[in-house]
Amino acid sequence: MTPVELSRTVLRAVRRAVEAGELDVAVPARVGVAPPGPGGRGDYATGVALQLARPAGQPPYRVAQVLRAHLAAADGIADVVLTGPGFLNISLHRTAPADLVAEVLRRGPRYGFADADAAPSADAPGALHLRCAPDPRALVVADAAARILRSQGVAVRVVSAAPPPAEWITVLGVHLGTDTDTDTDTDTDTDAGAYTRPAEEVRPVPAPGDVLALGRDAGRWALLHPAAHDRPRTGGEHLAQRESNPLFRVRYAHARTRALARNAADLGFAAEPGPLDDAHGIHVLLADHPRVLAAAAAHRAPDRLARHLVTVADAVLPFLPAVLPRGGEKPSAAHRARLALAEAAGTVLDGGLTLLGIDAPDHL
Repeated sequence: MTPVELSRTVLRAVRRAVEAGELDVAVPARVGVAPPGPGGRGDYATGVALQLARPAGQPPYRVAQVLRAHLAAADGIADVVLTGPGFLNISLHRTAPADLVAEVLRRGPRYGFADADAAPSADAPGALHLRCAPDPRALVVADAAARILRSQGVAVRVVSAAPPPAEWITVLGVHLGTDTDTDTDTDTDTDAGAYTRPAEEVRPVPAPGDVLALGRDAGRWALLHPAAHDRPRTGGEHLAQRESNPLFRVRYAHARTRALARNAADLGFAAEPGPLDDAHGIHVLLADHPRVLAAAAAHRAPDRLARHLVTVADAVLPFLPAVLPRGGEKPSAAHRARLALAEAAGTVLDGGLTLLGIDAPDHL
């Protein structure tokens, strides 16, 4: 269940409570859900009960109790716990591994995204604005955060305090323009006053050295992989084609999954999701991907996505040698299921790298 789907489930719970006469309120147009904050529990939390308490004329905790009864019976929800003055903390049922893999393959690189039509126009009043200093790291972090926010259905623009040098745009792949219909274009405007919503400041620790010398992919990774409060390293280690380089491991894992699909086609079989006993915990990481995207968007933290991709790559690489038949072995249902899992992991790596503005090559 994606955050958008969960939001709709919460809205249905509100609607049912109103229809049952338990709440006398207007059903809101939308409800926000996000990863739980400090003291929270489960997969997602919502403060809708606090939002509805005043119009309902009831304490927030009582409103939350009413909504909990309807939410707990909804498909896909395992548990609902109340915390604080009336926050609803929601735990989701884990999807069966084969169904999860099928869902990833069906959604493709957009797995974990909100609905395609969820985001309003970035030119609409109230759109989110990320304001960054004329610094390479601030611009790249804001650019990546905007890409991730758009994947979660949020209209967003990047506002630069001053026009960035053309070289930064060219080398680091920061897209400037007005096309708000794609997932990867970033709109930059030097006039923050043109919008009604105050801009959020993006101020990561600046990068030392010449990050442009690394090129687009390694340069963006060097700026995005560390947390915003950490000083990034901009040395040649990001260009090294060896296991000690996290970017290499992520891209290599993706390329290997693509190579396995080609090799399997040569052997005459294709991926088919199914049960597996040797999944190396990959299913759990794939199931967590939508939550990672939601958290990266909520906290404007592309580093969370970058580190998640490293974790996925490190889990999938030891798994890949067992995907194809060996010697005279014939392809079996287990081989097809392993190939499907490998392809799903590669799909998550592809989608995640694309959101970070980094190329995911099929050959490496």
